[in-house]
Amino acid sequence: MGVAMVDFSQRYDVLVIGGGNAALCAAISAAREGASVLVLEAAPHFYRGGNTRHTRNMRCAHDAATDTLSGPYYEEEFYDDLLRVTGGQTNEELARLMIHESKDMLDWIVDQGVRFQPSLGGTLSLGRTNSFFLGGGRAMLNALYKTAEDLGVAIAYEAEVISMDVEDGMFLGATVKRPEGDVHVRAGALVAAAGGFEANKEWLEESWGPAAKNFLIRGTRFNRGTVLKMLSAAGVDQIGDPTQCHAVAIDARAPEYDGGIITRLDCVVFGIVVNKQCERFYDEGEDVWPKRYAIWGRLVAGQPDQIAYIIFDASSLELFMPSCFPPIKAESIRELAGKLELDAEALEKTLTQFNGAVQPGTFDHTQLDDCRTQGLSIDKTHWARKIEKAPFYAYPVRPGITFTYLGVRVNTQSRMMMADGKPSANMFAAGELMAGNVLGKGYAAGIGMTIGSVFGRIAGREAATNARN
Repeated sequence: MGVAMVDFSQRYDVLVIGGGNAALCAAISAAREGASVLVLEAAPHFYRGGNTRHTRNMRCAHDAATDTLSGPYYEEEFYDDLLRVTGGQTNEELARLMIHESKDMLDWIVDQGVRFQPSLGGTLSLGRTNSFFLGGGRAMLNALYKTAEDLGVAIAYEAEVISMDVEDGMFLGATVKRPEGDVHVRAGALVAAAGGFEANKEWLEESWGPAAKNFLIRGTRFNRGTVLKMLSAAGVDQIGDPTQCHAVAIDARAPEYDGGIITRLDCVVFGIVVNKQCERFYDEGEDVWPKRYAIWGRLVAGQPDQIAYIIFDASSLELFMPSCFPPIKAESIRELAGKLELDAEALEKTLTQFNGAVQPGTFDHTQLDDCRTQGLSIDKTHWARKIEKAPFYAYPVRPGITFTYLGVRVNTQSRMMMADGKPSANMFAAGELMAGNVLGKGYAAGIGMTIGSVFGRIAGREAATNARN
């Protein structure tokens, strides 16, 4: 596989740090404005693209159905959904800008060679709101890389930025660690799109304490937050809470890094979730899964030893996308408890109480139905059915961290804001590195890709204009 040699002695108009969706959208956008662009990807070629490799779809506003979207998703509804999942912790100006720009994104991203397909079934129910990439995130990424290369963008792999020269909010250059030795790169403007710090377990522990040792990292081991640390040290203003992140409950048998989307479990709404003490700790049927799946990583993180178990029966087995690991199966709840190393009597008691509280209703997994429990200390408000049909199944789950929300503050030009309140002279940010501007907490499916594409395109365009002036 021939990767073109990169000329590090050249002064580029725009330097892009990162190699995922946000970085590529920025590089393409800057190149289309006539700028010379260099992309630095810390990972080797195979692992290029950060978390984009594991994505499947993006959430965009649109006023009418298309051949891949089942109906309209107006800007106001998107904003309402964002407000609900973040509990209002969002910058309204930036959120509304992102949502408005997302309408144009569906066409723009197709113009860059990315193709969409009709939505997948299962419990995500996203056919109206989210556009699914044909071939998934890696196919999307490959299309963006091809377009960038065709536009003359220079791309260096295994190119980790280890220091930056920034004076009074102005980027001058960066030192890059390469297999053949360190090089110095100069550029007229910077776009930082290097992801969060979720693969930096030491940094996670600073905020989460020892619990972080039990977290699994869904994506790349290369997102260590070094660029964020350098920018903060250079006087860029931070935004966000270091404990807030996109964290879902994933199969506890997943690898520590890079398990990706196939370790995610979408069956919470069809059963009950218990901790090591066999106690339920949250309403499994609170809302439709795309608006609630990203709270479960955090919920499990708060349980003893950061582990929980999803318990369901034969009637629910075919209702969700399976994980890459088979569920643990048993003919009785007692046998299931043994396989999970849980107290059999405690698990039987929890199940008996739950089943006894289930009210009559009409089960409908496609919408908020009237199947609920009554009289429990934590009631299940929708999709509550008795768990009584053998065989019984369970998945052990741990917190799976996708990306962190602590990042750099930006304005509507995606320009970094300095701690003194002034905008940076020539530094821009896109993607997970600045997601905290829009996501104070919470998550809705596909929104990380929206943030990356929209602010990537803005950052690239603005950086190109800035470099030329």
